[in-house]
Amino acid sequence: MRAKPGAAPVHGWVVLDKPAGLSSARAVAAVKRAFNAAKAGHAGTLDPLATGVLPIALGEATKTVPFVAAGAKLYRFTVQWGEARATDDAEGEVIATSDRRPTEAEIRTALPRFVGAISQRPPDFSAIKVAGRRAYALARQGAITGLAPRPVEVLRLELAAAPSLDQAVFEAEVGPGTYVRSLARDLGEALETRGFVAELRRLAVGRFTLKQAISLDKLAALGHSPAASGHLLPLETALDDIPALALTEDQAKALRCGQAVTPLRPQDWACLSQIGNGATICATLGGKLVALAEVAAGGIRPLRVLNT
Repeated sequence: MRAKPGAAPVHGWVVLDKPAGLSSARAVAAVKRAFNAAKAGHAGTLDPLATGVLPIALGEATKTVPFVAAGAKLYRFTVQWGEARATDDAEGEVIATSDRRPTEAEIRTALPRFVGAISQRPPDFSAIKVAGRRAYALARQGAITGLAPRPVEVLRLELAAAPSLDQAVFEAEVGPGTYVRSLARDLGEALETRGFVAELRRLAVGRFTLKQAISLDKLAALGHSPAASGHLLPLETALDDIPALALTEDQAKALRCGQAVTPLRPQDWACLSQIGNGATICATLGGKLVALAEVAAGGIRPLRVLNT
């Protein structure tokens, strides 16, 4: 997403506490305007119904989005029993009903089968592409009746509360590509009833959490200098788990020009040998990120060069 002429060279991450009723694209546009940033993007779509952590990358931080999007995500969500919805959430029309309501014991007994590496069918109303078109567009036309299951990972799934016979509240930590709406739907079917997501709040994406988040209202209240508020996090924040390798001036220049670099110091050779070929590292100069690079044949080659 590119900005209007005159936009500022702002680089870093903003953790937005997205409100309900706002699409991720509109949320990105609002943050981009607030910072007058040249470009922006997000790491992990949140449906309009959902609230919570939406990490938004500004400027060169957009080059680190894949590393954040690939991280685990933590959700708290409420499942409404007794109805299936076309969208698997509260926004869709009712397509099936059931009078059965599961007990807490039955719910807890069912949860282990949804933890670990599982096969999951994405919701028909999703952004997955089918023959070049988004599944939700096809679903609106009645042209799709079920996407193919695919492997996903659920790291943790726990019953947090059961406020009534009609509802249960869960917390789930999931890997990339996992749909909470599908979890709710499949839980309902496993419990011989129906279920959909009535409420959904994302608590974390990788290292980004609600503790770092700011609302759009608070961001707007900062006026014309939100970058000075402390809510613009360094782009390196997204890369804390990635090993770093310090470069010389000449090596940094070569890497910026797209050339592979062979480290000269014995300790660098040892470091790369331990990391292993194919791994991604942060190449730095004076503590500043120069590029994301891949370890290859005892050296490194640039994947994404940073221009900050």
